[in-house]
Amino acid sequence: MPKPKGKTAASEPPRKLAMPRPRAAAGAKRKKRAARSRYSPADVHEIFRRFSVQRPEPKGELQYLNPFTLLVAVVLSAQATDVGVNKATRPLFKLADTPEKMVELGEAEVGSYIKTIGLWRNKAKNVIALSQALIAEHGGKVPAEREALEKLPGVGRKTANVVLNTAFGESTLAVDTHIFRIGNRLHLASGKTPDEVERAFLRIIPPEYLRHAHHWLILHGRYVCKARVPECWRCVIADLCKYEDKTASDPAPLVRLDEDEDEPASAAQK
Repeated sequence: MPKPKGKTAASEPPRKLAMPRPRAAAGAKRKKRAARSRYSPADVHEIFRRFSVQRPEPKGELQYLNPFTLLVAVVLSAQATDVGVNKATRPLFKLADTPEKMVELGEAEVGSYIKTIGLWRNKAKNVIALSQALIAEHGGKVPAEREALEKLPGVGRKTANVVLNTAFGESTLAVDTHIFRIGNRLHLASGKTPDEVERAFLRIIPPEYLRHAHHWLILHGRYVCKARVPECWRCVIADLCKYEDKTASDPAPLVRLDEDEDEPASAAQK
């Protein structure tokens, strides 16, 4: 009996070739999902409601006379305390409260007033350079636009946010060391950079509280939720707080604070 012939290659059905998965373009990175707040919208609303009861009209502690001196004070406050900046700028602003007067004073003279502030040499240079830019490009006026502000020497996003908020009433949030710490410590608005923390806060803060949120958070971080040892017993949101190492779970009495009820000496702990 003849042996059955084997199948020839031509008679075999063609094999389906597996298509390679498309690779990500060189240098492309996966977009990281933003960390979510551990607080419900109702909890976040209550947190800022209590802050608003404590300080209905919160104010920053940098002293200034007009938008220009505010801008200069904020530039000088980088890696320095508000108390130290105020001590240096009181006599400086008596002599130079406009860009024109500051330029006339000169870099060396400005430096002599701010020697007690960290990085004073570079800051004196920036103060003169930004004053010159304001004169040349903005008629000596501080611009109310973010892009224009951030083009000035020594002015970054945080400084621009402070000026826009304090001088022009915009609902911006400048993330300093206090706000960065609170956002991460409380798991309220977590992030690895100030920009990430800013975006996280902007996603959750109710619009009606955004105007003053910057100052509420700074003052809370400066006087209550301190860097080394948080004073949880003084905290009006202790019951809502999700900080693992908090030392109190009962909130402090919710009463309005006058400006002189804070602790100016604590500003040195910034």
